[in-house]
Amino acid sequence: MAKIRIVTDSTAYITKDYAATHDIKIVPLSVSFSGISEDEGYPGEFASYFEKLKNSQDFPTTSQPSIDAFAKVYEAAISEGFEVLTIVLSAKLSGTFSSASVAAEMVGLDKISVIDSETSAGNLKLLVNMALEGARNGLTRKEIVEFLETQKKKTGISLTVDTLDYLKKGGRLSSTQALIGSMLKVRPVIALVDGKLEPVGKVRGKNKALELMMEQIPDTVEKISICHIFALEEALLLKAQLETKFSKAEVVIDELGPVIGSHLGPKAIGICSKWA
Repeated sequence: MAKIRIVTDSTAYITKDYAATHDIKIVPLSVSFSGISEDEGYPGEFASYFEKLKNSQDFPTTSQPSIDAFAKVYEAAISEGFEVLTIVLSAKLSGTFSSASVAAEMVGLDKISVIDSETSAGNLKLLVNMALEGARNGLTRKEIVEFLETQKKKTGISLTVDTLDYLKKGGRLSSTQALIGSMLKVRPVIALVDGKLEPVGKVRGKNKALELMMEQIPDTVEKISICHIFALEEALLLKAQLETKFSKAEVVIDELGPVIGSHLGPKAIGICSKWA
């Protein structure tokens, strides 16, 4: 039975310790801010970045990992006797899937599979954990791929923001839309639909936005990740509400990092869900 190494990207927001313990290889996206480019990093390392984002007039740019970055990880795994299963964020959000796929073609598709998760953040981490469990249970790489391709269709993400400023800076809203929205205290609810972010509603106030986000979750939900950017107090309150409404679901809290968080801003909060 071939050993399988799991590879993902930094937007799964898996901690450094967890990745090391479970031999998950993280290929990071990067963020360029005021002319300085840095790897995204791991949960627990984001505070200084978001403080800089909050106090700067500059807006960062994000970049996918290089083909070479994936190729090096693949080559190392194969030299150690592993096959490779790579799961990355949605191809409609980033070129990461393209980099991972081209690298696989270069190194050898007979030992490498690359999956477009069509998601990110807590749901990407969930798929990574499913892959780990499958490998531990003796499934082949092909069997794990087939399983994940079905499971990723049973996931959803919805998000809302504390301020419209970052959506404006990132080009997601015009200045006029942002101004009117701020004056009216409008909060957009954004969902991941077919692998890309789409607006699904606008409501007055953040509490209404959170209510709408909860309404998006199917009753058959099994796992929920509350993803936030320095909004832990709100996340804990939301966790209690979700545990009451969906008593059979496992609810956890995760951080969002610079690549996703730059477009949302501090105090943004999201719900990642996986249903039966």
